[in-house]
Amino acid sequence: MTLALAAFLAGFVHVLLGPDHLAAIAPYAVDGKTGAWRTGVRWGMGHAAGALAVGLLVLVLREALPVEAFSAWGERLVGLVLIGIGIWGLRAAWARASMGTRAREAQAHAHAAFAVGTLHGLAGGAHLLGMLPALALPSDLAAGAYLLLFGTGSVAAMAAFASLVGWIAGRPGASGSRAQSALLGFSSLAAVAIGGFWTLQS
Repeated sequence: MTLALAAFLAGFVHVLLGPDHLAAIAPYAVDGKTGAWRTGVRWGMGHAAGALAVGLLVLVLREALPVEAFSAWGERLVGLVLIGIGIWGLRAAWARASMGTRAREAQAHAHAAFAVGTLHGLAGGAHLLGMLPALALPSDLAAGAYLLLFGTGSVAAMAAFASLVGWIAGRPGASGSRAQSALLGFSSLAAVAIGGFWTLQS
């Protein structure tokens, strides 16, 4: 039970402590408002899928994989994707689309959130630290359960964060288009800044 809680908390904390994670979902969550938790779940599921794939690969291949080189290129790609998300958000903040366009964009957000989450899960080296205990577990079944609970924690964290951002965006004081555009613009600028930093430091 303690190991299960540790795995869940490791995934939860890993997501919330990653500024790239938060910057990636914030523009989508502002736009999604009360349904933002769905976007958070999709991003979290993508992140969990990517991280599980890397974790299982590391478990199987142990020392034969050049994880460092793979992670460095992945981090650069994450930075560029964050910049793209930020630019999309800035464009949306400046020119709010009609309801029909917003409905089409909402469906595109679902796929984009999963894809961006998967990229983060595949690319990041930081989540490997949270998964290290799985390598020390006595059986593959226990290691797989640890990885699954780590992923569940990351889904829960991103759903909670996206819900919070969506709730702030949907509050009466923020429900005007100017306030929502400002919040979307701010979160998008943060995504561009963090993406630029991520790309340069990788």
